[in-house]
Amino acid sequence: MIDQLVETWRINNRANLLLLDALSTEALHASIFEKEKESPAKQFAHIHNVRFWKLEQLDKQLTNGQGKISRSDELSHELLRLKLLKSADIIGSVLKEGFENDGIIKGFRRGAAALMGYFISHESHHRGNMMLTMRQCGYKLPKSVTYGL
Repeated sequence: MIDQLVETWRINNRANLLLLDALSTEALHASIFEKEKESPAKQFAHIHNVRFWKLEQLDKQLTNGQGKISRSDELSHELLRLKLLKSADIIGSVLKEGFENDGIIKGFRRGAAALMGYFISHESHHRGNMMLTMRQCGYKLPKSVTYGL
């Protein structure tokens, strides 16, 4: 059962990467607002930064060598993919350890299942926002992506 739960987390991250990989560089930075504040690039950076923030709350050691994405970083496909993969791996390890410890995660009183639910819910919300942005900006995602999500 623990492996299934951790795989559920990994499926969520693969959904993020599926969407990221489907976007052209132009689409990645598209926004209905003038200053690109709601672009998919900014939302992917936000997803990583929330992961980073939560991991840092749990244990600062978890984030060693894993920095958040700053406003000055160039939000390329490569950077976003790398950061999402690294933070997903760390979270997967934290969840696995928590599930193996009767759901207990030090620093998060609600437990491993609730933490996983929090991340998946938050990230799904942003994937929906990104898909809406793509539609409003005139970008059409392949059916393999829209059905895959």
